[in-house]
Amino acid sequence: MSDSNSRRPLAELNQLIRENRVSEYSSPNLALGMSPVEFGAGTSRWVWSRQPPAALNPFGTVQGGYLTVFVDELFSTAVASVLEAGEWAMTAEFKIVFLRALSPGPLEGTGRVLRRSRSLAFLEAQVVGEDGQVAVTATSATKRFSRINWLSSASGRRLFESDKSHAPQVATIPA
Repeated sequence: MSDSNSRRPLAELNQLIRENRVSEYSSPNLALGMSPVEFGAGTSRWVWSRQPPAALNPFGTVQGGYLTVFVDELFSTAVASVLEAGEWAMTAEFKIVFLRALSPGPLEGTGRVLRRSRSLAFLEAQVVGEDGQVAVTATSATKRFSRINWLSSASGRRLFESDKSHAPQVATIPA
């Protein structure tokens, strides 16, 4: 697959987020009952109406890992709304704080871009329970890239390389 063909689905996804076409948004996490409500410039709003039994811990509350997936959807769609054509972003740092346990039920989350620099974006998110009280807060920093190169090397697979004029950013996964 050529480099431009491998980027096409990502470019289309970012465009539909920029255009607030929530009904066309696709993610494996929609199967968990998470759904986008609105995408705006640097913002996203999602609901998680009903959690499946697999998302609950042995105490009957929503498991933190699944809440983290929900927050990641908030972050990814908020940052995608401010990416330019041909850009993509990867999480560089993610911090989540669980303020209280959440019983199963309707949850609402909001994410927003706080600041965007030439190569980074800084984000924050909140999840509120059915009672309207904040239960989860999170912050994230994402690295922005301008093109994807799928390269291979003898020591492993190179996942990406920035085409910026400064030193390339490369992640290598052992084969």
